[in-house]
Amino acid sequence: MSENKSGKGILIGFLTGGAIGAVLALLYAPKKGKELRSDIKGKADEYIGEAEKYISETTDKVKNIFTDGRNKSEELISDVKIKSGGLLKDAGNILDEAKSKAANTLNTGKENIEKESGRLKDAVKAGVDAYKSSKNA
Repeated sequence: MSENKSGKGILIGFLTGGAIGAVLALLYAPKKGKELRSDIKGKADEYIGEAEKYISETTDKVKNIFTDGRNKSEELISDVKIKSGGLLKDAGNILDEAKSKAANTLNTGKENIEKESGRLKDAVKAGVDAYKSSKNA
């Protein structure tokens, strides 16, 4: 960006110096007043035309830069939206899968606990019955 500013400054300085030099050369040239004024007007018109051309080109370049920047940022935003939507969908699927696995594990654990508690009850009852029968015998 600083190269752009220094280039612009050099160009403006060159144009200004050229215009001043041209005016001074015309003033010191041995010409009649009418002819001199005509030459000054011609050079002024020439420099104004060059300045307008430079301004027009610069304006076009700036517009192109802004348009390109806007297009690129819109592309990036679109890509981010698409990718974030995909990531959210994937995260939702992973969460649903984890919930399902957790529910299955919980159900399996409950079934195992119920089986083992039934076996434990049977074992305790058998132990109590054996104790009673050995006590009575």
